[in-house]
Amino acid sequence: MTPISGLASLQNPTPNDYIPVVNDGVTKKIKIADILDALVPRNAAARNSVPRGISLGTAVTAEQYAEISAGTFGGIMLHDYWTINGVVWRVMGFDYWFHTGDTSCETHHVVIVPDTCLYNAQMNTTNVVTGAYVGSAMYISNLATAKSTINSAFGSGHILKHREFLKNAVTGNYETAGAWYDSTVELMTEEMVYGGKEFKNALQGEHYAYNHTVDKSQLPGFAADPSRITNRASWWLRDVASSTHFARVYFSGDCGGNSASNSLGVRPAFAICA
Repeated sequence: MTPISGLASLQNPTPNDYIPVVNDGVTKKIKIADILDALVPRNAAARNSVPRGISLGTAVTAEQYAEISAGTFGGIMLHDYWTINGVVWRVMGFDYWFHTGDTSCETHHVVIVPDTCLYNAQMNTTNVVTGAYVGSAMYISNLATAKSTINSAFGSGHILKHREFLKNAVTGNYETAGAWYDSTVELMTEEMVYGGKEFKNALQGEHYAYNHTVDKSQLPGFAADPSRITNRASWWLRDVASSTHFARVYFSGDCGGNSASNSLGVRPAFAICA
């Protein structure tokens, strides 16, 4: 099967365009998206490296869940998305939490981040960071609506439960303690979004900084296309930035922090599994 002449004239092709090919003298048109799916190896490492960005429909199919369960991810690629209940749920990585946790995560999964903020909420009712992320009103109650929305879209049985090391204490303006918690839906860290610590007090004025996290690398979807960080809304991250601020992504794209009592977007990350 070979491309026919004139293929080079295809200008700015997209995954939804078709390429004409000749097979045994018969010309057929094959969707570029299907060619990508066929050429990219069916494992997390390869799928984390090649963005595609096509619609996968309005629900995850049984076939897609079977591919996720096997860790082969056939038919699913980076930046692909489902549109469910008016929200675009974007694939931003594969097996990000695999082998992490005090109890190892051994379940293959697809990491999802919504394109838009689900709603706005406060980190705390006043400008304090007491108890860090785990002690915040966001963690205790304000994420509940996001979890409900996500469970409604995918089914609670398909939301990955894994172990996260979350911060639960602050001294002055930096995090000083944490513990392992069961996790399903969380705000992202600066590392997940930017690929590094940008605004939080990373050194903390101490010889040994308390920066422990399994969410230590940038999500592949943001690495492949940093413009997806900026959705023209301001939204919270879970890192403590000062004695009164948590980190956030600003609507103009800059990293920074905001007073904990401000109401900013809730754009969490989670993973689906079989």
